[in-house]
Amino acid sequence: MVARSFRRAGLCSAAVALSLFFVADPAPAQLVVYDPSNFSQNVLTAARELQQVNNQIQSLANEAQMLTNQARNLASLPLSTLSQLQTTIQKTQSLLAQAQRISFDVQQIESAFATTYGSASTSASGSGLIATAQTRWRNSVAAFEDSLKVQAGVVGNISSNGSAMSSLTSASQTATGALQAAQAGNQLLALQSQQLSDLVAVVAAKSRADALEQSRVTAAESQGQEQYRRFSTRSGYQPGNVTMFHGN
Repeated sequence: MVARSFRRAGLCSAAVALSLFFVADPAPAQLVVYDPSNFSQNVLTAARELQQVNNQIQSLANEAQMLTNQARNLASLPLSTLSQLQTTIQKTQSLLAQAQRISFDVQQIESAFATTYGSASTSASGSGLIATAQTRWRNSVAAFEDSLKVQAGVVGNISSNGSAMSSLTSASQTATGALQAAQAGNQLLALQSQQLSDLVAVVAAKSRADALEQSRVTAAESQGQEQYRRFSTRSGYQPGNVTMFHGN
């Protein structure tokens, strides 16, 4: 009995000792291990992620700048001289439309040259020839007056055109974007076109007056020939001596 008790006690002691051994031994998961290569890899990964974030920030900044530039390029020019140019052109057109007697009309010109500026009629009366000559003279005077009016109107446009040119040039130089610069350039071209139209109007009015005057001179020569023919063929004409001064 005693031997069995000792054996049992020994077994119990061994079991207690073994259990204490396992309890005292720490679990492998609780051990802290430092791995230099793993730490270096983690640092490189973090650096790469930081660089990616910086690249994204820079990309967003570039995109924001691009949008700002696009907004500037799409900004419309606040200055417009279109209405001023249209008013100037209408004034010149109005002066041309006020052409007296023979206007800038093809049919009217054809009719005038068929009746007034053609060869002198052999059947027209003397008073009729004189009336036709007076009509031609009035036409020439009116044409020269019209030409002077157009020239005066064009000269009056110079000051307003100069003001518009100065404003457009300043707007072009201070344009904030491509659209504003293009619009300023287009308006400058429109101003140049208006000035060219004024020049065409002056040339047309002056040429009209010159053409009518030359036609009047030509028609007068034809009429003079007809009048001389009539005078030289008059019956009953007898040449004679004429005494202009009487002596005492």
